Amino acid sequence: MPELLAHARTLCAAPLRASVARLVAPMDTVAAYHFGWIDRDGTAVQGDSGKAVRPALALLSARAVGAPAEVGVPGGVSVELVHNFSLLHDDLMDGDETRRHRATAWTVFGPAQAILVGDALATLGTEVLLDAAVTGGASATDAARAVRLITTATRKLIDGQAQDLSFEHRDVVTVEECLEMEGNKTGALLAAASAIGAVLAGADDRTSDALQRYGHHLGLAFQAVDDLLGIWGATEVTGKPHWGDLRQRKKSLPVAAALAEGSAASRRLAEELADPKGRGEESEPQLAARAALIEEAGGRSWTQDEARRQHKTALAALDEVPMADTVREHFVALAEFVVVRER
Repeated sequence: MPELLAHARTLCAAPLRASVARLVAPMDTVAAYHFGWIDRDGTAVQGDSGKAVRPALALLSARAVGAPAEVGVPGGVSVELVHNFSLLHDDLMDGDETRRHRATAWTVFGPAQAILVGDALATLGTEVLLDAAVTGGASATDAARAVRLITTATRKLIDGQAQDLSFEHRDVVTVEECLEMEGNKTGALLAAASAIGAVLAGADDRTSDALQRYGHHLGLAFQAVDDLLGIWGATEVTGKPHWGDLRQRKKSLPVAAALAEGSAASRRLAEELADPKGRGEESEPQLAARAALIEEAGGRSWTQDEARRQHKTALAALDEVPMADTVREHFVALAEFVVVRER
């Protein structure tokens, strides 16, 4: 896995930086800081630019249909740009002050710049796909199909974020609603990443659909693990605020599952979440006690099981796509990485 992700970062690094370089100042600086390429003073650093799961999937999907990994590079860059557009906006909307072990872009450069740069990255995500037709990396038809894939995923991603924000103001959210939200917010872009390289290579709709199903269920597994880390993950490992999801009273999968359980712990959790007093100002002991209630009500174990269920469903979708054994093994390794990660 480290080699696979590193290979994706290597192939996509230069075109990703070239895309960001199109932005006018100071947006180029803000984006470079967010990606971990520079510090707040503009000095080049070897920062944490993320796991590169989405670019790796884009390159693998090209290889799945017999094309070189390089054919999927515009897709890998596109999904990485769109993903980071969402991170810039999410950090601001959630009020998160740290990401990847350092201050978030909006706290350093201000909310306005974070919004503008996020918008710019989303636009660049479409532009690099259209460029693929101009430079000869893909036919005009396949580039257009890839654009439709990424724009549809972006719209669903935004739908998911809107649902997530609305859930914070509701006392109860069902597990089904939570899965729908997470399928939009996380599953849609991973579905696009898992097929976009194949689409650029000219894959038919049947192949694209199967790869998208793999990515969609992988996204649900990924988000289930993310929800667990959002409550029980160690800040020094995840780089995210301790108890961040609990402080915001997010109705993530562990919370929704715990609320649906109906036990005494479930009822006490529901009462706490419905109490408007101290919202967002809970102490560390209070948040720890809330996490314990979620675990007692079965929310933690149910979400762990759900991550495994979604992982199994994702792998089943690969059976519909003939591909080289080495490529299939990489898809399987990526899926395994998603469900056992600690950050």
